[in-house]
Amino acid sequence: MKLKEVLSGCSCEPEEKMLRKKEITGISYDSRKVSRGNVFVAIRGEHYDGHDFIPDAMKRGASVIIHEKEETGSGNGIKKQEIPTFFRVKESRDALACIAGNFYQRPSQEVLVIGVTGTNGKTTTTYLIKSILRSWGKELGLIGTVCYLIRDREYPAYYTTPEAPEFQGLLREMVSSGCTHIVAEVSSHALSQKRADYTSFFAAAFTNLTRDHLDFHGTMENYFAAKKRLFTELLSQGGIGVINVDDEWGRRLFYELKGTRHLVTYGLCSEADINAVDIVNSFSGVSFLLKMRGKGVEEIHSPLVGIANVYNIMAAVAVSLSIGTPIEVIAEGVRSVMPVPGRLEKVEAGQNFLCLVDYAHTPDALERLIEMVRGISRDWGHNGQVITVFGCGGNRDRGKRPLMGEIATRKSDYVILTSDNPRMEDPFEILKEIFLGAVSDNCITVPDRSEAIQKAVKMANQGDIVIIAGKGHEDYQEVKGVRYPFCDRDVAREAIRNRARDNSEK
Repeated sequence: MKLKEVLSGCSCEPEEKMLRKKEITGISYDSRKVSRGNVFVAIRGEHYDGHDFIPDAMKRGASVIIHEKEETGSGNGIKKQEIPTFFRVKESRDALACIAGNFYQRPSQEVLVIGVTGTNGKTTTTYLIKSILRSWGKELGLIGTVCYLIRDREYPAYYTTPEAPEFQGLLREMVSSGCTHIVAEVSSHALSQKRADYTSFFAAAFTNLTRDHLDFHGTMENYFAAKKRLFTELLSQGGIGVINVDDEWGRRLFYELKGTRHLVTYGLCSEADINAVDIVNSFSGVSFLLKMRGKGVEEIHSPLVGIANVYNIMAAVAVSLSIGTPIEVIAEGVRSVMPVPGRLEKVEAGQNFLCLVDYAHTPDALERLIEMVRGISRDWGHNGQVITVFGCGGNRDRGKRPLMGEIATRKSDYVILTSDNPRMEDPFEILKEIFLGAVSDNCITVPDRSEAIQKAVKMANQGDIVIIAGKGHEDYQEVKGVRYPFCDRDVAREAIRNRARDNSEK
């Protein structure tokens, strides 16, 4: 592709002769991945500054260097005719997103793109939308926390929302593969770093906003501002915003956007456009009557469990209605949705107690999870204990650690604190900070996560509920920069089998 096409609309104005001459072979922001003829964009990351790697990008054959700072590269050891062209821009991340969109020929303009953002519920909501669209006969692409899906091909997801070149590359591959609709989780990090900019979203959903990622955003105001960008800057002209107005930040978003966007609201409050009533909850699923302003009432049944999933279903319904999906198709999609990996996932190996693995890793999500589990158990006449196993990730928002310790010890009968992904932190220090929030003596610390899960399983009696929270679908544990294989579900299943074998030998 010619440089003129790659730089179209970006904030740099090279000479016309240069634009016609240069041929661009690719885009990179990682100097280690630069190939001859690439554009290298120097972006500032959380841990590294791409400007420090400009010399390496030059040596690897970068044809063009996009940068914010004064030129820091050196042409030492590079032939004069191979020294790249430098363009200084006000914001490298904006330029990276623009260039990526151009290089992949703006794929979002050829397909209907749906974005889902919020602290909790993004993954389940996107899976519900996926199930609904498939029931409608649509070919689908999915970008999210668990995986990237291109029709029936599944790829591992390293980031919920990847960097701009990977994001636009995925969109282009999805379009080329025949996808008609794309559903993407859009994280607050991605919105702050403009990874999904220059994408035209036809519909966007806001699930909720609760404390998380304050190590990155600093304040809840900044966190909210990042989420809001999806609706104010990325939603297409004539696009539809779907908002949970039971959430305080959702209500604020609604009132700030009112009159500027076409909005659809959902919630348990009667004022919402999409409203759920007569909710019946059990560990086998949820059912309720769905009231839709101007569209009547529909009976909804789903294998998903809990009030949190009632909200996720309402969000998916609102998005689906906004793009013209028939209500009977929506009801079938909700009814036939497959369980989402690591989201209130049952681990069953013949035991007489319930074992659940869930991704809950924020104070709000953990509190809702324990309340929901205890509530369903009580409603169905069970009086078993709730045993909660959880930890907190390292190098992340430290302020939420004692909050989660307080919630877990107040809401559970018994708590086992353990490691999550300690990353570069000392796991014992993380556990100390969680323990500071404990409000009861019903809590012990077992740093080894496998041992903690085994202990919880051994403790459980008939009718009890073991919750293993924090990692959900993840199949690794990150320690000192290394990812070791680890899966909560596998460890729990093996612990249950070992317990059964031990009991049979007694």
